[in-house]
Amino acid sequence: MSVLIIAEAGVNHNGDLDLAKRLVDAASKAGADFVKFQTFVAERVVTAAAGKAVYQKETTGPDGSQLRMLKQLELSQKMHEELINHCRDCGIQFLSTAFDHESLDYLNELGSPLFKIPSGEITNLPYLRHVGKLGKPVILSSGMATLDEVGEAVEVLEASGTLRAQVTVLHCNTEYPTPMRDVNLRAMWTIRDTYKVDVGYSDHTRGIEVPIAAVAMGASVIEKHLTLDSTMPGPDHAASCEPEEFASMVRAIRNIEPALGDGVKRPSQSEKKNITVVRRSIIAARNISKGEVFDEENIVAKRPGNGISPMLWDQVLGQAAIRDFAADELIEL
Repeated sequence: MSVLIIAEAGVNHNGDLDLAKRLVDAASKAGADFVKFQTFVAERVVTAAAGKAVYQKETTGPDGSQLRMLKQLELSQKMHEELINHCRDCGIQFLSTAFDHESLDYLNELGSPLFKIPSGEITNLPYLRHVGKLGKPVILSSGMATLDEVGEAVEVLEASGTLRAQVTVLHCNTEYPTPMRDVNLRAMWTIRDTYKVDVGYSDHTRGIEVPIAAVAMGASVIEKHLTLDSTMPGPDHAASCEPEEFASMVRAIRNIEPALGDGVKRPSQSEKKNITVVRRSIIAARNISKGEVFDEENIVAKRPGNGISPMLWDQVLGQAAIRDFAADELIEL
């Protein structure tokens, strides 16, 4: 099964529909499966007194509230409809993260195939219950969460009507950009093994190495921020991939998928022809007369490998030659 790749356009449209459509174009051209936006009404998400995160102050300036910043990044219902149509025209699936109950219901009415829960809502019990009742597949980001908080969220979703088999938990770090020392990819295994859920990875590092490594470690979903220009104003651009880099990530993931194989250790079809070339056989070290006993002096292991395997060395020692053997001839019993 192919890794699901989500291009996180998020709020990198800066409130501009044309820019949002260009992000759809870039995500489609790069080969992503989904392009994801954010659906919210700012007043339902944040109070007027709430401050910005440190990274948001660094990217949008220290002045102004979080409410004011988010208000400028809302997508109207008309914009949603135009983006869905544009995605359809571009051959990529539309997805959005809802941050409030009304937005969840709106996306459900639009026919969202799944729901993406952002890291900040992993401890929002009413929100989790609302998502769970919708009964659709869920992708749950786990940035800032403890292992117990991940488990509690999964249990709420399950108790509310979403099957555990429908839940994919994304390991995530919500520092933008994430320092390599804080990525902790092995936590993805811990989540998988502890709660018996599918796992993936939502990336906020610079570069594309970590998502590729996550796929090699078993991630079934990769989410990565996409921007047209990482120097644009806005809270998330600086930690986002530009189109060419995002496309390189997609190509690398698609290349690594078949390399993962089925886990069975055996000679591959392509290398079978090399077995006789590079393995060794038991060979006459010198001329051997019929009836002579094989010993450490008159036999040796050499290529090619189409004779008796040297792994049978001990069984050959002490046996008598059934005929004369010339030096470098394959031994027969």
